[in-house]
Amino acid sequence: MSRRLLSVVAAAAAGMVLLTGCQGLYDVRLPGGAATGSNVYRVTVEFRDVLDLVPQSAVKVNDVTVGAVDKIWLDGYTAKVRLRIQDNVKLPDNAVAELRQTSLLGEKFVSLSPPPDGTSFGRLSNGDLIPLARSGRNPEVEEVFSALSLLLNGGGVAQLRTINVELAKAMKGRESDIQSAVSRLDTFIGSLDAHKSEVVRAIEGLDRLSARLAAQKQDLAVALDDMPQGLKVLADQRADLTRMLQALSELGVVGTRVIKASKADFIANLHSLEPVLTKLAEAGSDLPNALELMFTYPFPRSVLGAIKGDYTNLRADVDPKSIEELIKSLPPGPSGPPPTVPVPTLPTVPTVPTLPTLPTLPTLPLGSPVRAQQPSYDSGLAVLMLGGYV
Repeated sequence: MSRRLLSVVAAAAAGMVLLTGCQGLYDVRLPGGAATGSNVYRVTVEFRDVLDLVPQSAVKVNDVTVGAVDKIWLDGYTAKVRLRIQDNVKLPDNAVAELRQTSLLGEKFVSLSPPPDGTSFGRLSNGDLIPLARSGRNPEVEEVFSALSLLLNGGGVAQLRTINVELAKAMKGRESDIQSAVSRLDTFIGSLDAHKSEVVRAIEGLDRLSARLAAQKQDLAVALDDMPQGLKVLADQRADLTRMLQALSELGVVGTRVIKASKADFIANLHSLEPVLTKLAEAGSDLPNALELMFTYPFPRSVLGAIKGDYTNLRADVDPKSIEELIKSLPPGPSGPPPTVPVPTLPTVPTVPTLPTLPTLPTLPLGSPVRAQQPSYDSGLAVLMLGGYV
């Protein structure tokens, strides 16, 4: 009996010594586990919240256990976790750490992976630090249930039935109208889709207009600043502008009355002008050819082919006695009173036809100016000196 009591006391004493020499059961070394040998390297990870992660939790890469959590401590407001990883596990220097859970109610573990954007570089080695920027955690089951409870109780799910009932009441008896509205909406959307290029072009034009307005913002600001002064001037001259518009209205009335009163005379003038225009149209190119002699008198244009050279002179010596003898040599005219010439009756004014299109007047060749010398009299002879450049 005493020996048994002694063994119990010794075991209790040994347990007390063991408990006083450690901080908790997490510090007790257990056999087995991942990365327990000397071929390991340690990495520290910073977390904002480690939840219920404990030492000796697994460290996994692609859901394969490659190490374990060595230590967890608090540094200010940041939780730090030291990981023990097998030396043959190669990870990039910018690896990402994440707290995950094996199942819905399973244990927590630390998952290591390359960055999701694929920008891996270097190699993770002993003593490296994974900062908060590259660490995170998955939502907890409690958080998911809490959010779902908030949605079901305080969210809009409870109002879905009310919305459904009210919509049913609003649509009852109006099914045909709603179908017609939906059909028109479909037509409208189809028309918009068919004119998509025009809509895009209009939007681009509006964008260009906006850009121009933005470029001329200062000018527009100046114009807007000056606009009140211009409006004040118009307001001061409002009475004069009103009188001007009233006088313009009276002028329009008078002009209308004059046009109506002179309508018949104007039409008669057009009828009288019709024969003149007809003859001018029939004359064709003869009229401009005849008028061009005014600028080259007394030489027609055909004289250039008859007289060679670049200068043409005309000198005429006229004897008055020779003119008298020429007149006397002419045969006498008929005796007695001149015959009566019947006056023709004016033709009836024809119906005004469509006015012909006037031909285009040809360009008149203009030569050098014609010079005429004053006649000089010498010993009863009249000398006419005419000269001109051709």
